[in-house]
Amino acid sequence: MKTGYKLFSLSSVEQLDLVHESYDLSDVYIVERLFSSSLVVVVSHSKPRQMNVFHFKKGTEICNYNYSGNILSIRLNRQRLVVCLEESVYIHNIKDMKLLRTLLNIPRNPTGLSALSINHSNSYLAYPGSASMGEIMVYDANILKIECTIPAHDSPLAAITFNSTGTKLASASEKGTVIRVFSIPEGQRLYEFRRGMKRYVNISSLIFSMDSQFLCVSSNTETVHIFKLEHIPERSEENSSWSGYVGKMFMAASNYLPSQVSDMMNQDRAFATVRLSFLGHKNACTLVTIQKLPRLLVSSSSGHLYIYNLDPQDGGECVLIRKHSLHGSGKLDAGREGDGETPTPVSYAATVAGQKGPPSNSMMTGYSEDGGALRGELIPEHEFAVGPVQLDDEKEFPPVSIHGP
Repeated sequence: MKTGYKLFSLSSVEQLDLVHESYDLSDVYIVERLFSSSLVVVVSHSKPRQMNVFHFKKGTEICNYNYSGNILSIRLNRQRLVVCLEESVYIHNIKDMKLLRTLLNIPRNPTGLSALSINHSNSYLAYPGSASMGEIMVYDANILKIECTIPAHDSPLAAITFNSTGTKLASASEKGTVIRVFSIPEGQRLYEFRRGMKRYVNISSLIFSMDSQFLCVSSNTETVHIFKLEHIPERSEENSSWSGYVGKMFMAASNYLPSQVSDMMNQDRAFATVRLSFLGHKNACTLVTIQKLPRLLVSSSSGHLYIYNLDPQDGGECVLIRKHSLHGSGKLDAGREGDGETPTPVSYAATVAGQKGPPSNSMMTGYSEDGGALRGELIPEHEFAVGPVQLDDEKEFPPVSIHGP
């Protein structure tokens, strides 16, 4: 917020619940919460070199750390807390906040671009390996060593993100036209998608769905793109049909064509799209399952949250079903000028909204925040060590449970 920060919970489309609000630090610019726990990491403009770790339910500060430069981003999972400065990265053990490793003299990273897998078993960290081209450094934050280097793009990086299991990494460059997905830890290219051709854009957010079926991309344009990560079955050697022959020749020819042409041959169009009703505001997107249906959430810097239905079978244009205000106490935003009435759900969501069981086998399944673990699965006791950061306080962990996103 312009003053302080708020934490919300979204277990249903209709209600946005305010979990916590704080005005102790009025000029906050970084807030990171450890999944659904009470641990929150905050950085303010008044002390941009200081990281504050709070237990917001108890209203206490767990610890604070000061660094040699301004903090640009913070990433955390159940094993690691990573602090990114412009030319250095600090890796802490989140259980006792001990500094495990400092990565110095990394390529200049003025935005603090980085990604940390939420799966603590595959605790990979990604950050730019070059300031002039789109090279990605993948670092194993568990065993503290460089895993691989990926030459992802010709232009500098603009966005990177892991899937929930830490087995895939998506990236976009400053041009913002092509999105690529790589296998982790091998670094092999798996998918390539074209967001647009006519103009360069600034990527606002890049994120996988929890089941890794979909990849969502938003930018400074009015369109949000959702791509589907489908595996194309390989043709058998016995397939000697004319179409099979032409297909093989087509792919072989792409190896000898200019990169711009071969790239076009390998790209897939968006599976689903959203036309945003606003322009000129920064936005962030995510894909979640709420009330057994897949939803696209879009938050804007104007202080609004938009909820869209996503058809996981046919894609197409996503339907706006709710608009919430983040300025109030979590009530449905129904009275603001220009908001209009909440649209009626149609298409896929309308046909399954009344059923009691899971809509279909292709639905995004329920996952815990641990990244890939099935809902209700226990986190082993040995994951939690005695120290200043108690992740299992007040019976929050284990077990891991998730309600909504």
